[in-house]
Amino acid sequence: MKVLLIKDVKGLGKAGEIKEAKDGYARNYLIPKGFAKLATTEVIKEWEKEEAEKRAKLEAELKELNELKEKIENTKLIIKHKLGANGQLLGAVTNKEIAENLKEKGIEVEKKQIEHISIKAPGEYKVAIKLGHGITAYLTIEVEGE
Repeated sequence: MKVLLIKDVKGLGKAGEIKEAKDGYARNYLIPKGFAKLATTEVIKEWEKEEAEKRAKLEAELKELNELKEKIENTKLIIKHKLGANGQLLGAVTNKEIAENLKEKGIEVEKKQIEHISIKAPGEYKVAIKLGHGITAYLTIEVEGE
């Protein structure tokens, strides 16, 4: 019996493959458990359509993330903090503060996406922001004392 695998099945194949399986194995295990569907032309066309939609959605997401990366890398944040007597910052510049400053510039990122960094001295820093799908943007931050 020909089946279209919906999920990876150890010893049989990967999702999306059409495989020949024994009738009992297919009817009693693969199909009821949701690992496979009977490989009819309608099921195959539906699967291909779903896969094409997934690819299109992923491509749109990647395009959006790359545009956001470009926007972040072309932005330079200037953060002002109070200085102590030794020339160090009172407190530190945190991920939350960086996220809030980016939001003011119209760039939405969550603080957990920003690489954990604790800036305690004035100067210029590069901070990594993980956007997802392996895309990382590097933001330039200039910390100034008041």
